[in-house]
Amino acid sequence: MNRFEGKTVLVTGGNSGIGLAAAQAFVREGARVVITGRDAAALETARAALGNNAIAIRNETGSVAAARELTRQLQEAGVRLDAVFINAGMARFAAVPDVDEALWDATFNANVKGAFFQIQALLPILNKGTSIVLNGSINAHIGMPNSSVYAASKAALISLAKTLSGELIGSGIRVNVVSPGPVTTPLYGKLGLDADTLAATAAQIQDQVPLGRFGQPEEIASTVLHLSAPESAFIVGTEIIADGGMSQL
Repeated sequence: MNRFEGKTVLVTGGNSGIGLAAAQAFVREGARVVITGRDAAALETARAALGNNAIAIRNETGSVAAARELTRQLQEAGVRLDAVFINAGMARFAAVPDVDEALWDATFNANVKGAFFQIQALLPILNKGTSIVLNGSINAHIGMPNSSVYAASKAALISLAKTLSGELIGSGIRVNVVSPGPVTTPLYGKLGLDADTLAATAAQIQDQVPLGRFGQPEEIASTVLHLSAPESAFIVGTEIIADGGMSQL
């Protein structure tokens, strides 16, 4: 299929993991894709892999200035958007006594403040009918130890899908959330855990997934594309959970 032929899509954090898988899927279906990331080398590698239909822009999520700068660069390039996947974010797990203000601020800046102000900044270059998909998490629905700050930030995103849809629907813009369960991505290596703790944590999490495995980035990407395409035009302000049954069974 070529559901995105002639369309332009923005994927924040599109240089690895779920973001890169989504960008690849959009390109396969005919889209021109803009990806962002903070690691210049990883960003260039991803752009090369995506081919001639990709534009890569280095951008640090989490600040109002960065959000506005990204929009300025897109406007300067004459880009208008038909779909946006707000995927960039961070995950740091810590027990409640170990959480400090810096961890709280970094998490909410990246996952909530960055998402909100990026959407705000992009409004002038969104075409009518634009679909915005936010990357949530099942951590917003389950009481996983050590995930309090991360889970709260993702719960905020789920709320934003509702309130932003309510406000933007008159402009033909809809906002939805895909909330993955455990997925095999580089994110798990960035949780701030040592190797032994990380391996034990991964095994413990996998035991809780009824399908008995972690998800693959491509499986989440397919849901992102569905929510971004006209076929899902009647889905507004809602959340699709893709977690192998972890939060449901």
